[in-house]
Amino acid sequence: MREGKEGRGGFEGLDACVHCGFCLQACPTFLATGDESDSPRGRIELMRALERGDLTADDAALAYHLDRCLGCRACEPVCPSGVQYGHGLEAARHQLAVARGVSRLARLALWTLTSPRVSKVVYWFARLFRATGIPRRLAGWGRLRFAMGMLAATKAAATKAAMGRRRGGERLFSPPPHHAALLFRGCVQQGLFSHVHDATKRTLSVNGYQVQEVIGQVCCGALHAHAGLIDKARALARVNVAAFGSGDEPIVVNSAGCGALLKEYGHLLGDDAGARFGTRVRDVTELLAGDAMRGPVAGAPLDLHVAYDPPCHLLHAQGVAVPPLKLFAAIPLLELVPVPGAAECCGSAGLFSVLEPEMSRAVLAVKIERLRDAAPQIVATGNPGCQMQIGAGLKAAGSAVAVRHPVELLDEAYRAAGRYE
Repeated sequence: MREGKEGRGGFEGLDACVHCGFCLQACPTFLATGDESDSPRGRIELMRALERGDLTADDAALAYHLDRCLGCRACEPVCPSGVQYGHGLEAARHQLAVARGVSRLARLALWTLTSPRVSKVVYWFARLFRATGIPRRLAGWGRLRFAMGMLAATKAAATKAAMGRRRGGERLFSPPPHHAALLFRGCVQQGLFSHVHDATKRTLSVNGYQVQEVIGQVCCGALHAHAGLIDKARALARVNVAAFGSGDEPIVVNSAGCGALLKEYGHLLGDDAGARFGTRVRDVTELLAGDAMRGPVAGAPLDLHVAYDPPCHLLHAQGVAVPPLKLFAAIPLLELVPVPGAAECCGSAGLFSVLEPEMSRAVLAVKIERLRDAAPQIVATGNPGCQMQIGAGLKAAGSAVAVRHPVELLDEAYRAAGRYE
């Protein structure tokens, strides 16, 4: 963590807490358990005790309640005092990781998902297995069947766009680009959702951006930071800062979890280069909305009922709320279906669904029930973990509702409008 004025490594962000309790009803784990220690207010008291030395980093109860935090940061926007809960949580988890290490399961997940040489092979086999259709047929509840559902949810929709890619490419009928943007590819997003990158590049092209590739970029480090491996996250951040250079081009991200940490590289690294990098990062919906929030170029009508599920790290951590709505507004006939509690976490939270499956499924169950009641045709969300979590939950519940990234819908509208050949 970046050292604060008092050299407290992130704990200083908790000082503003006055124990008011506004955070309680925003916290999905507190709503699931009713336990004060599973609320932001209760966890802040535990973290304060850790910093004072009243509790040690190897205390079992401390670890139990901090491990059960999703890190969704829904408590931050509702806090009248401006508590930086996320920074404090990462500081505490770093101390816990130093004291007790990181579980073998967490290390295995990080190794398979983010290590370039290993993950390249893992994602290749995953895509091959996904293509057989077996994961879709095996999807359900239970650890293995839920994992099958998560993999099945990564498959691109069988649209004309997908068929066009298999035929070997297409021409874009777009205005000459007058902006440049650099694409951040990430790990899971690149390995299992490369079709979202393709849609990102096409839709930005229609809106006047030339999207460029960046050689030498690596994992953003978000999964490592959430696990308490701050030194590893910093090392990855330094590589990315160097790879993207010191230009002014925006860095476009279509994964909310990645975007949240990339924007906080200044806090993570504690230097000007990291801070400047963070100011350049934009979610794809922010670029499409434009500086004046006019929204993207309109597409052709799509008669769809869509439930938008805002990712926690886009809405709460980045504060990006309106740009995705501008994207939907650019698609005539598309109707947004209201879902109670849509802004509440789905229970994915990076590796959380793997490390804390019981709590993860408890949080997810509420969302799935509400989505089934709302009965949309499509659920749209801008984060790979959320797409996999919600998609697996819907499949386990016997629902045929598809989960897609918002930019995929705009891409489909542009194709229908004749923007692509």
